[in-house]
Amino acid sequence: MRQHIDTIPVWDAYKTDCECPLCVLEETNENNYVDAFMGGSVMEPDVRVEVNKKGFCGRHFKMMLNNNNRLGVALMAHTYLKETMARLGEVSMSVNETPARAGLFGRRAPQAGADLREITDTCILCDRLNATMDRYVYTLIYMWKHESAFRQTLKASKGLCLKHYAAVVRQAGGQLSGAELRSFMTELNKVEMDNLARLEKEIEWFTLKFDHKNADKPWGTSKDSLDRTVQKLRGKCV
Repeated sequence: MRQHIDTIPVWDAYKTDCECPLCVLEETNENNYVDAFMGGSVMEPDVRVEVNKKGFCGRHFKMMLNNNNRLGVALMAHTYLKETMARLGEVSMSVNETPARAGLFGRRAPQAGADLREITDTCILCDRLNATMDRYVYTLIYMWKHESAFRQTLKASKGLCLKHYAAVVRQAGGQLSGAELRSFMTELNKVEMDNLARLEKEIEWFTLKFDHKNADKPWGTSKDSLDRTVQKLRGKCV
């Protein structure tokens, strides 16, 4: 499938000089999606059908509850609840139809568990955000391949959080090959490892600052290193 290339947001994210430009893009797009669902788009019939089928994860329900439109959330939650009740009823009936000798934990129960995961582990907003981030990962690799200026920017950056680093590595093999792939991975890995080492030193000094002997010594770049380390390890959108 041909990916949409939109390089401007990637450039803008890299100009922020942060621990992970892809986290900047993820946070921006996540907030935009929440705002969109709290606006008129959620009343579009095709969107409402998808909401009723997938619902939202706990994180995104909470974000919408904090969006000062509790009526909008209640309307979506009501119709999603009704749809979920109907689907749960179907799963329950299928388990009850299992031969008595098999019991609740018979051959049908594992399938029922899978059916329940399709109800409990879905989120329309997560799906849209993941698709958007896949496109940005694709764009990042495309820019490295086609824009020499971006290649230098990536080398001078602070790397990525481990979640987005892994996402880039997973896609790299599909867009690059041979010497080009090896060159990309070498540059990406060097940036990542160099910046992990930088953070390790910063957070070590953060811990040492709690020793009374270091109380009057300057923080340097370590004062916010704990927050940046957590972001590096797990991403900003946690």
